[in-house]
Amino acid sequence: MTTRTGNRKRWLIAVALLCALAVTAAAVVLIRQYQRDRASKPFVVPEGWRATQVYAAADKALSVPEGTTRKAAQRAARAGELPLPAAAKHNPEGYLYPATYPVRAKTTPTALLTFMAETAKERHAAAGVGDYDTLVIASLVQAEADSPEDMAKVARVIDNRLKRDMPLQMDSTINYALGRSTLNTSHADTRLDSPYNTYRHKGLPPSPINNPGPEALEAAQHPTSGDWLYFVTVKPGDTRFTDDYAQHEKWVEEFNTEQASGA
Repeated sequence: MTTRTGNRKRWLIAVALLCALAVTAAAVVLIRQYQRDRASKPFVVPEGWRATQVYAAADKALSVPEGTTRKAAQRAARAGELPLPAAAKHNPEGYLYPATYPVRAKTTPTALLTFMAETAKERHAAAGVGDYDTLVIASLVQAEADSPEDMAKVARVIDNRLKRDMPLQMDSTINYALGRSTLNTSHADTRLDSPYNTYRHKGLPPSPINNPGPEALEAAQHPTSGDWLYFVTVKPGDTRFTDDYAQHEKWVEEFNTEQASGA
């Protein structure tokens, strides 16, 4: 009888230990799962990225199939889930603010996009951006300026050309329409049938062409004083501004020579 009682006690102790180990293991699994869910990795949106670039990078960061974030953006914009102004016409371009965002295991494309758009709304308001046209100009400045120091000058060129009812003739808008990035624009490119072709259409393009950062937003609101109507970046770090078309053409020839020599 004593032996049976001892065996039973040992059996109960063993069962209790196994239960305790199982509970501990389960707790460890839950803790690790919680840590994975709470852990975040940085998702960086550089200044000047287009929406298409943001979508592609977000797909990879969130480990979702290609095109998922783009579709989520279109659906959320149409559903009014993104804080976009009426002037944007459900287009998130310009409202995917360049910054670093935390991405967790359970972050969804819609949640990430909403965070970006809310950040844009806050940052734009803090910067004093009060209208859609200013954001469009800031995106052009972001795309065209070779350096932060040139941004306010590029903004002045845009302002001067708009006031004179001159077409902006900016290669960056054609690049946007064609989904490319290049320094070379052909004569055929300038005949492109697109509202983003600022060689054919006067005024601003119908939307921002990227997501501008704070320096471009500042430049768009406070252009440097000047009479410039033309500019060309002959080579990196060497952007030249003038109101003389003949002089501009000479600099363009220098640019072409630089491009040919580097080919």
